[in-house]
Amino acid sequence: MNTLTIGRAAFAAASLIAAVPGALAAEAAYPNRPVRVVVPFTPGSATDALARTLGPKLSEMWGQQVVVDNRGGAGGTIGANIVAKATPDGYTLLLNSASHAINATLYPKLPFDTVRDFAGITMVASVPNVLVVGTQVPSKTLKELIDLAKSKPGELNYGSAGVGAASHLNGEMFNSAAGVKMVHVPFKGFSEQLVEIYAGRVQMTWAPVILALSHIQSGRLRPLAVSTAKRSTSLSSVPTVAEAAIPGFVYDPWFAVFAPAATAKPIVKELNRAIVKTLDMADVRQQLQRLGAEPVSTTPEETDKYIRTEIEKLGKVVKASGATAE
Repeated sequence: MNTLTIGRAAFAAASLIAAVPGALAAEAAYPNRPVRVVVPFTPGSATDALARTLGPKLSEMWGQQVVVDNRGGAGGTIGANIVAKATPDGYTLLLNSASHAINATLYPKLPFDTVRDFAGITMVASVPNVLVVGTQVPSKTLKELIDLAKSKPGELNYGSAGVGAASHLNGEMFNSAAGVKMVHVPFKGFSEQLVEIYAGRVQMTWAPVILALSHIQSGRLRPLAVSTAKRSTSLSSVPTVAEAAIPGFVYDPWFAVFAPAATAKPIVKELNRAIVKTLDMADVRQQLQRLGAEPVSTTPEETDKYIRTEIEKLGKVVKASGATAE
């Protein structure tokens, strides 16, 4: 090795050593500017409600603004792709629903890899879906609705928050389990569904309790069952699907926070610490429970493992239902 080569190698090594403390210092100071949380659904969605509950608390904790950025469309894949392609510095995050795992098999081609391109931070909440019908629907129980659907195959419609949304898959799972054929009608959000349900053009939807609760309380929507294994604390008189008509039926919509895959581990650790601490705050837990959400937290490793499990499990449901998104 000649003198010039040795000199270059020494310079490169010195530069690397000098750069490491700076990188570590930047990570240690995280966050030192506003953090963007991408919500891949419209304002007013359940995902949006969770982000706007956690955001102010994180802002207080960090002394930095947390900005909720709604990027709805294509079942959540547009917003997810923004985060997958973002600089992995911890300043662009994704708060997504179970659609994140559903889309891995629902869409033939995605512009990202659901496992490879994201780093799980923590689960945030479990929010039961409640099957609600409009007042024009005569059914007072889930069994009555199933009987009605069987007597009118293809004539009843159910709305969802879009192709690939958790409410879409929930509806397809119910069709299969109940042996009925109800037609899926995708919308951009819950408010659009309400217009059609109130008008009687769409008969029902599987809605997160967070969104449906006030409409149930006002008497404009009738709840028939919740999708989870246990009853919702906010709708304790409403049975589960398993209790009401289909033993063993469970669909548990979840929400979680992700960062781009190459995000440094110290930043991932800080994000997990801060969000879990926020979820443990008494006022946050009370607010989430009032909305019908059950707070849930996990380690980054547990989050990644859970997502892989959900992709496999929900992928089987997607395949069995025949649901696809182009």
